[in-house]
Amino acid sequence: MSTGTTTTAAPFLFFNLEVVATERLSPTMLRVTLGGEGIAGFASGGRDQRVKLFLPHPHQEAPLVPAEAGDDWFAAWRAMDPAERGIMRSYTVRRQRQGLLDVDFALHGHRGPASRWAAAARPGDRIAVLGPTDADNAGVDFRPPPAADWVLVAGDETALPAIGGILEALPDGPPVKAWIEVPCQADADGYDLPAGAEITWLLRDAGGSLAAALPAAEFPAGAPYAWLAGEAKTTRTLRRHLVNERGLDRRSISFTGYWRRGAAEEDLLAEVLAGGTPHTEE
Repeated sequence: MSTGTTTTAAPFLFFNLEVVATERLSPTMLRVTLGGEGIAGFASGGRDQRVKLFLPHPHQEAPLVPAEAGDDWFAAWRAMDPAERGIMRSYTVRRQRQGLLDVDFALHGHRGPASRWAAAARPGDRIAVLGPTDADNAGVDFRPPPAADWVLVAGDETALPAIGGILEALPDGPPVKAWIEVPCQADADGYDLPAGAEITWLLRDAGGSLAAALPAAEFPAGAPYAWLAGEAKTTRTLRRHLVNERGLDRRSISFTGYWRRGAAEEDLLAEVLAGGTPHTEE
């Protein structure tokens, strides 16, 4: 395994970290705080900063990752024995603060290896993170153009860490309207909002849904920049609605499928391996 001080041509490195603390935020969300000497050089771009987590197998104390984080890291990881290589998942950095990283997990009933690991995590547990050494990096998708009249944000509970980072990073300025679908009222998180920001919480246990609420919503005047994330089919459907029915320029929309209904994490990873691309989601 490499250390966080390895020098490569790419702006990403493998950082060997450990669990510092855990905190249950709500019935659905669990925060795992990571730190350790290996964090030196990590430079989150904030907002929806995406990183790769590498988890150990039950028989391992630490995950096995490639020696370097250059352009061929994914091929090197894929060539490793699946029973030994680190279990890879994509997650969002909720916040970087004083040598610590907060990563929030949507537990989903502990069905996948990442949620199971997070639910059982204890201080001292080891993990590897493929993360940036430059705050301006390709793992940040939220990039509203200066010309946007307002900002539209929409997602489900898997997007809560990214939405929190986005809302708290925005300066006071153009209006921000966010629609967030969560399982219940207890999952409706509080954020330090910029002036002009408004959140509509959609409670699934009360019949709320993004698929119904966003098409019915009244939008402010002007051209927005839109950021959508969550269940893959829902985000694609909402993007088509914004383009075809609301007249948004498709170039003004960033959208990401963090998960897909009916598909387990391992099914999605198998598709990634077959396609030869490292861009899996949570």
